[in-house]
Amino acid sequence: MDLIPSVVDQFIAAPEHARHDLQTSPWVVIWEVTQACQLACRHCRASAQPHRHPLELSTAEGKRLLEEVARLNPAVLVLTGGDPLERDDIYELVGHAAALGLEVAFTPSGTPLLTPAAISRLQSSGVRRLALSLDGASAATHDDFRGVGGSFAITLQAAQAAARLSLPVQINTTATRRNRAELPALRAVLDTLQIAMWSVFFLIPTGRAQRGEMLSADETEELFAFLYQTGARGQYLVRTTEAPHYRRYLRQARHGAGSADPAQRWARRAVPRGIGDGSGFVFISHTGEIYPSGFLPLSAGNVRYHRLGEVYRHAPLFQALRDRERLKGKCGVCEYRHLCGGSRARAYALTGDYLAADSGCNYQPRASAQKAVSAADISVT
Repeated sequence: MDLIPSVVDQFIAAPEHARHDLQTSPWVVIWEVTQACQLACRHCRASAQPHRHPLELSTAEGKRLLEEVARLNPAVLVLTGGDPLERDDIYELVGHAAALGLEVAFTPSGTPLLTPAAISRLQSSGVRRLALSLDGASAATHDDFRGVGGSFAITLQAAQAAARLSLPVQINTTATRRNRAELPALRAVLDTLQIAMWSVFFLIPTGRAQRGEMLSADETEELFAFLYQTGARGQYLVRTTEAPHYRRYLRQARHGAGSADPAQRWARRAVPRGIGDGSGFVFISHTGEIYPSGFLPLSAGNVRYHRLGEVYRHAPLFQALRDRERLKGKCGVCEYRHLCGGSRARAYALTGDYLAADSGCNYQPRASAQKAVSAADISVT
């Protein structure tokens, strides 16, 4: 599939961002342009609603926000929702972002609004990446996730329409206990599509997502092995969201497989080290609230009243999230903390403390193990 190497390299990172300073500028800016959506997904972070919120950022406010984003020079701007296609000014906003030089990614929902004509118009307006969600290998599973019939078929048709336009496609999948066993079958579906990346989201219990659907730390590690094997085939890149410890898994696997393994290509790209909630990420809600990510619902300001760059650089919340020496528990002593840092969103969702250890990781840091041995020696003597 000779499309993949060139498209994927463009999709991941441009050379001018190779020395990106996460202390001063985010790598990814995500703007939730609306929470309106025709779907009712079981795991929806946004708890999307059928209608637009009256306090959404207006077109003029949105354009001012995009101008602030452009000054931060991120690698990518993601327009998400809800369903961005629910905004009648979305093509105007995309065009404004593109005119500012922003690399625009777009995450629509699998609804009747997502037609081949809409995809073509998005591309013409300036969208350079399309991210589509698939959470099952069949309509039965995916549509059950989404709460509406027909979404699976619409999503497959959208991926095929984008491929005909040579518009790079990323597939997003939320891994839960509900669909974990079906992921190999889903991979077989993805193998039939011309995609550049498979991004697997590890569920955070926020919005409509339930804690009981989360994978355990051991189940997560097992899934890492499957994702690594998938990436090693070199057909498309594989990455994770809210599972930064996959970077630790890649680092450990590198010693055995060697850096030439295709699964290592993501780790070797010119992507800044230590990206995570509030560190390289900033999320703006439909009403302008500034969050470290869409899964960590702690506001540090609002773009209606605060400068986005000032909040990202100087808000105590963001500064704390970028300081890996402030992490607690085993994350605080882990030798991979600057590479990984744990999911701060998961820590907050489960403990109320965004600096706490990430319970979704079963790795035992060397320092923690050494302390345990020392304590055992003391108790014996």
